[in-house]
Amino acid sequence: MEHRPTILIAATDRWYPTARLGMALTQVGCIVDAVCPAGHPLELTNAARRLYDYNGLAPLRSFTHAVHHTNPDLVIPADDLATRHLHDLYQRGNGRGKTGAEICHLIRRSLGDPTGFVTILERSAFINLARQEGIRVPNTVVLADKEDLLDWISREGFPAVLKANGTSGGDGVKILNTLEDAERAWRKLQAPPLLARALKRSLLDRDLTLLRPCIRRQRHVVNAQAFVRGHEATSTVACWEGNVLAGLHFEVVEKMGTTGHATVVRQIEHPEMTAAASKIARRLKLSGIHGLDFMLEAETGDAYLIEINPRTTQVGHLALGDAHDLPAALAGALIGQTISRPAIASENDMVALFPQEWKRNPKSPYLATAYHDVPWQEPAMVSACARQALKHARQVSPAYPPKKAAQSTEAPTPLVAEQNKI
Repeated sequence: MEHRPTILIAATDRWYPTARLGMALTQVGCIVDAVCPAGHPLELTNAARRLYDYNGLAPLRSFTHAVHHTNPDLVIPADDLATRHLHDLYQRGNGRGKTGAEICHLIRRSLGDPTGFVTILERSAFINLARQEGIRVPNTVVLADKEDLLDWISREGFPAVLKANGTSGGDGVKILNTLEDAERAWRKLQAPPLLARALKRSLLDRDLTLLRPCIRRQRHVVNAQAFVRGHEATSTVACWEGNVLAGLHFEVVEKMGTTGHATVVRQIEHPEMTAAASKIARRLKLSGIHGLDFMLEAETGDAYLIEINPRTTQVGHLALGDAHDLPAALAGALIGQTISRPAIASENDMVALFPQEWKRNPKSPYLATAYHDVPWQEPAMVSACARQALKHARQVSPAYPPKKAAQSTEAPTPLVAEQNKI
């Protein structure tokens, strides 16, 4: 590779999959820099050349500083808040001379056509756009008030799904089965952030994201979405100027809680999911990495598109073949030539995500039967992930781990077993 493209990863939280993406980009020849909070897992790896501090008290200044010093070919947001910061940075850059124009050009090159930014962040607007493209979607509407909620339930019945704009990771999603649950969820989802939570985020995390809407008593926009009986599926795609370069499609086998993130996935080929990703990428003229969430209807297997994640996802680093390797596809687009890795991560179509599945269930059978996605080449990160997973297990079940005398037989062993295979 004659030219090594520089990619700036933009993160506002300490998400382990972000570090995995950085490692994967480095492996395909990219130079990786990142703007992220102190203590980010990237610090435990050899993936990033330089790390720049993300200051939640001055987020746009943090991003601008990192862009100025790295001069990247591409910026990849690692979470929804990072995407919103980039959208705000684009709006601020308009009309601000040469420097503003350069940042706007970078964001447009990295994310796609800015005219679609608002649609991407508004759940109902995105679903309406997908419907216009002939994509199968569940009926989704914005609820203006409680009366709209009651009217929706009278027409659609239960179960019902409520989703708040500006939320992610399942935090703003509620699946409801009774009128009492619906009214309680409505009050919680549309309410402004609690003052105690906003102050904690401001003082401890140096993040003012919640403080302004808390002071202004700004309420979330809440959407109602028709419930699809079936199971979840997800796609992650690398796009360039409206074209899908590579894609990964999975059905969700296990997940963290009722509405949480996936922990075990199975790779599938689903023509309807593939077609939907291509139509969305073309319509919004997307670039970079984006995720799409689906429900596969139980009776028919039909794929209903339920939302978009305008950022990298927790499976974006997986190298599962030439058409299923997002980091290689993006690097190839940046240098104008095809990049192919000599080997894929695994032939096993079942993937247990690390540390997510170990955190969900330290004794999960999938840790032994699926491809357990452990980054053994970065032992410091593996150790940190393991400590976090054990801490979570103790919080969920105080009796875990077993007493010291029994640890040799009762404690989870898949990490050791998998390492011995390498």
